[in-house]
Amino acid sequence: MSTTGDTRTEPAEEAVEVEDSPETDDTPADPGPARRRRVTPTVIGAALLALLLLTGTGLLVRTHQLTDPGATSNSALTDTGATSRVIGDVSNTLAKVFSYTPEDTRATELAAKELLGGSAAGQYEALFGQVKQQVAAQKLTLTTHVVRAGVTRLDGDSARLLVFLDQTAERKGKKATTAAAQLSVTARFHDGHWQITDITSR
Repeated sequence: MSTTGDTRTEPAEEAVEVEDSPETDDTPADPGPARRRRVTPTVIGAALLALLLLTGTGLLVRTHQLTDPGATSNSALTDTGATSRVIGDVSNTLAKVFSYTPEDTRATELAAKELLGGSAAGQYEALFGQVKQQVAAQKLTLTTHVVRAGVTRLDGDSARLLVFLDQTAERKGKKATTAAAQLSVTARFHDGHWQITDITSR
């Protein structure tokens, strides 16, 4: 009986070992999901930390700009009325001094003498002196229109602007052509209006 009992228990033990072995072998077979569960929160956490650092840095830079004495003295950031006045005066001046017809260049010259000052007056006088000789001969009409203008700095009676404009040139009997231009303009408040003192093509 003992022999029969031993015969029954040994296969049972072998069966248990055979059944347990695949389970123990399968457990570490796919470490990927467990690893991904550990890595993913770390990656997300690092990304969130980087985002917070970038946001914090941006806020610090912006705060520095607003508290910097140079920035706080820039009225273009706060005085919308004065900013609009500068843009209006400068836009009107550019439209007048860079527009002319072959029949009348005198009006353009007079407007330039009144509305331009500083180095801009000298630059314009030298340039227009050459242009007006060709205007009548070529029957050239030039029309300038300010598309967009913005004040980059406004400090008391001094201002700097960035101006985008379109210029349409037309010769008699020929099709008109339009070209875009971008100017950096410096202006000062003089005799009740903003006078352009420097013009630089960009």
